[in-house]
Amino acid sequence: MIQCKDCEYYKESENGQRIFECDPFKNIKEPECLMKWQLLRLDLLLTHQQALLASQRKMAPMQDKIFRYIKRELDDIEDADRWKIEDIPDPYNDPEEDVF
Repeated sequence: MIQCKDCEYYKESENGQRIFECDPFKNIKEPECLMKWQLLRLDLLLTHQQALLASQRKMAPMQDKIFRYIKRELDDIEDADRWKIEDIPDPYNDPEEDVF
C-alpha cells in the first residue's frame, strides 16, 4: 500500500495544508485509496456537523426566550377569549339527563 504523501495526486501547500487531487471516480491507484478517501469525507462531514451543533448551542438561549414569549402571548390570547367559551353550555354534560 502506498502512502498518500508518495502519491502523484498528493500535494502540500506552503502553509502545510494537504491537497488531494485524486478522484475516486477517475484516478485511484489502489483499493486502499478509496477507503482513505471515504475516511477523509467522513471527517469533513463530522467537522460540518460539529460546526452546526456549535451554532445551535449559541442559538439555544435565544430560542428559549422566543418560545417563552410566544407561549406567554398564546396564554394571554387564550385568557382573553375564555369568556366566549365559558358561556356556552356543554351538550355532553347535561345535569338534567340521567346517565346509566
